[in-house]
Amino acid sequence: MISANLFPGLEQLANAVLVTDRELRLQYANPAAESLFDISRRTAMGLPLQSVFDNPAPLLRAVRQAMADNATYMEHDLELATPGRARIHLSCSVTPADLDGAALLIEFQQIDQQLRIAREERILDQTQANRVLIRNLAHEIKNPLGGIRGAAQLLARELPHQHLQEYTQVIIKEADRLQALMDRLLAPSRLPQYAEVNIHEVLERVRSLILAEYAEGLEVRRDYDVSLPSLAADRERLIQAVLNIARNAAQAMHGAGTITLRTRAARQVTLARRRHRLAVQVQVIDTGPGVPEQIRDRIFYPLISGRESGHGLGLTLAQEFVAQHLGGIEFESSPAGTCFTILLPVVAKEELMGARTENSK
Repeated sequence: MISANLFPGLEQLANAVLVTDRELRLQYANPAAESLFDISRRTAMGLPLQSVFDNPAPLLRAVRQAMADNATYMEHDLELATPGRARIHLSCSVTPADLDGAALLIEFQQIDQQLRIAREERILDQTQANRVLIRNLAHEIKNPLGGIRGAAQLLARELPHQHLQEYTQVIIKEADRLQALMDRLLAPSRLPQYAEVNIHEVLERVRSLILAEYAEGLEVRRDYDVSLPSLAADRERLIQAVLNIARNAAQAMHGAGTITLRTRAARQVTLARRRHRLAVQVQVIDTGPGVPEQIRDRIFYPLISGRESGHGLGLTLAQEFVAQHLGGIEFESSPAGTCFTILLPVVAKEELMGARTENSK
């Protein structure tokens, strides 16, 4: 094992650093590496590099390339995980060394934050595009609807039997229903009405609505952190956002399964290009079959749905309502279930209103 005194500067370095010998046995890990990978250098020293990580193949490829070239090799997007820990995104540089048993110096830098910021920027752009698409689509649907309704009225006058007119009434009523939906989509959006809101009151309202819709077979569990502070928020829009997600979960499970509503505090988070000291995390976790692989990258797009009867607007609206609170929404899914996570920053009402004004320009 290489003494920490050999690399005094690495002890204070914020980036994680590992040093191996020529047989790729671990010889040194700085404190940042111990923290990042949840390892102890006292117990890990001498272990083969591949035994430290659950998925060492990408790292070993970078190491072998550096050794073959006898030059520093950079890997800009690497996923690594140690036993019992989730995978983390990293960039790393592998540098050959020749000093008292040290053969390779490997430096890691986390890029999860950069990836999250890039993803949030894409979501903001996508939300704007969704809004335009929905309004354009509603406009295009309105005109044919008027023609369909008018034709049904004329046909009703010509039909000789009353029972045949029942069919035209169905056409007229459904056309009126769609017309009302299009009018709501085209109407100027109601500005959010921000006030002090308890997030658990929002979730309790969602829970009661979901259980009313699915009275049998569905269990909705609570896992609340009751110490969370109140939010400046539009209560009705938060209810609608969480309800859309929970309703999708119930539908995916055909009304039989478990939904867990969980709240936690999140600290030092970056949302909508802003850094926040504190945010409220809301998770909607289901035991359903998971989001189909083919739509995961487009799940927040309008008219994208995993169900044949789905209209694909629920998650689009949920994303927009969360964005109006300077928040973010993302999900993780597997065949064992799906977890949607909403992050809402704890900010003053004036900051939300200022951001709303800025975004409307």
